[in-house]
Amino acid sequence: MNITIIGASAGIGMEAVKRGLNRNHAITTLSRSEIEIADKNSIHSILGDATNKGDLQKAIHNAEAIIITLGTAKNMKTTTLFSDFAKILVEINSENKIDVPVIFVTGFGAGESQNYVSWLVKMFLKYLLKDVYADKTKMEEIITQSDMKWTVVRPGRLLDKELTEKYRIENTLFKGINIGGINRADVADFLIKQAEKQTELKKYVAISEK
Repeated sequence: MNITIIGASAGIGMEAVKRGLNRNHAITTLSRSEIEIADKNSIHSILGDATNKGDLQKAIHNAEAIIITLGTAKNMKTTTLFSDFAKILVEINSENKIDVPVIFVTGFGAGESQNYVSWLVKMFLKYLLKDVYADKTKMEEIITQSDMKWTVVRPGRLLDKELTEKYRIENTLFKGINIGGINRADVADFLIKQAEKQTELKKYVAISEK
């Protein structure tokens, strides 16, 4: 199938590209940086800005699923990247219905899940990532209030380990949920499999190691 990955040049996005190719999908990417991958001929790479309407329309044209893995790297400053992107995607949807799975990554600590993180993570979010997560929460709110076929994916602490395909997903929040670390490769595996078959339609999914 044709899968578009927004924010694909690093982290979970890059892992999603690799996993999608491994599962024999046609991958289109939109990112501000070149995709550093061995076989660049196997993807349709678009250099552009996810908050530019024309670039975004070009990237999602003919997509059968859209995966959003936007990030600010190590930049912890106030940002409107996530909410700006969401507003443009909703605008595009209002003009021409996006009738494919839209799976997007925020983080465990965004939205209502902020009430279920550990004390240590709560302090980290409060003093270091408060503004970034506030904007991720805005993105969640904007997209989930639309009529798109969305799934929100909230991974725990991201790790750089090998793919295991063994992880825990929770689509309800509860006391003691204990969402811990998760390999970026395993988050990517979940994203691609949701693109193939969206079993968590209009759900907020927390993902963690077993």
